[in-house]
Amino acid sequence: MMNEPPGVRPGRRPRLTRRGRVVLLVTAVLVAAAVVLVPVLLLTGESDNEEKPSTLVVPEGRRATQVYASIDQALRKPSGTARRAVATAHLALPRAARGNPEGYLFPATYPVDSSTTPASLLSHMVNTANQRFGGERVSAGARPEGVTGYQTVTIASIVQAEAATADDMAKVARVVHNRLDLGMPLQMDSTLNYALNRSTLDTTLHDTKTDSPYNTYERKGLPPTPIGNPGEEAMNAAVNPSRGDWLYFVTVKSGDTRFTNKYAEHRKNVEEFNRNRRNAG
Repeated sequence: MMNEPPGVRPGRRPRLTRRGRVVLLVTAVLVAAAVVLVPVLLLTGESDNEEKPSTLVVPEGRRATQVYASIDQALRKPSGTARRAVATAHLALPRAARGNPEGYLFPATYPVDSSTTPASLLSHMVNTANQRFGGERVSAGARPEGVTGYQTVTIASIVQAEAATADDMAKVARVVHNRLDLGMPLQMDSTLNYALNRSTLDTTLHDTKTDSPYNTYERKGLPPTPIGNPGEEAMNAAVNPSRGDWLYFVTVKSGDTRFTNKYAEHRKNVEEFNRNRRNAG
C-alpha cells in the first residue's frame, strides 16, 4: 500500500470533490458532493381564497431519499408516502433498475396542484429522465465504452457528484472509464457516502472498510445503482467523455482542477491542495 501523500492528516485521505477532488491510485479518496438535506424548493401562491399552482424544484445530484422527502413535504403527505408509492406507480424504468428509480428522478421544475399525487409526480420525473437522456443516445454512447445504458446513468450520477463544470465532468467521466478499463477500484467517497447515507469532506481508513456494494475501495467496478439523480450536463459527459489517459485529479483551488496520469505529479498537486486548505483555515 502506498504511503499517505504529504500534508494529509493521519487517518484521513485526500478527496475528489467539487471544491477539492483527489483521486489516488490505491489509497486516495474521492469525495461526494450531495448535501443530505431536503433540497427541493416549493414555491406557492399566497392567496388563501384561490388555489394557485405550486412549483417543485429538484436540483441536480439529489438522492432519491431526498426527493421522496421533498415530495411528501410539497404534497403535505406523511413521511414515507412517496417512497411507498414507488412500488405501485408503474414507473417506466429499465429492467436493470429493478424498480429502484435512483438516477431517474430527473432534476427539473415540476408543477404541483391539488390533483398531483406522489405516484403521478414520480412518473413525471422518470418520464422526463427518459426523454432527456434519450434511450438510443445513451445506448450509442455506452457501447464504445463497454458499459450498459443503466451503467452510463450510474457514471453520470458519480460525475454529477464529483465535478462542477461541463469540461471537468467530461474529464471525470474519462477517469472513471480509464480506471474501469485498467481494473482499478474507483475509490470514490461519493459512493461510500451514499452507502453511509451522509455527506462529508473527510473519510477515514475505517470508513473505507465499510461492508457495502457501494464501497468502491473494497470492490472493483461500478456501484450497483446510481448514487443520485444526474442532470443532462452530467449525462452528456458520461455519454461523451473527453479523450485522455488521466487516472488522478484534484481541485487545487476553485476553478483549478488538474488531471494527470502520473502519480508523482499528482502528489505535487495534492501537496498544493493541502497547503491551500491549511492557509484558508
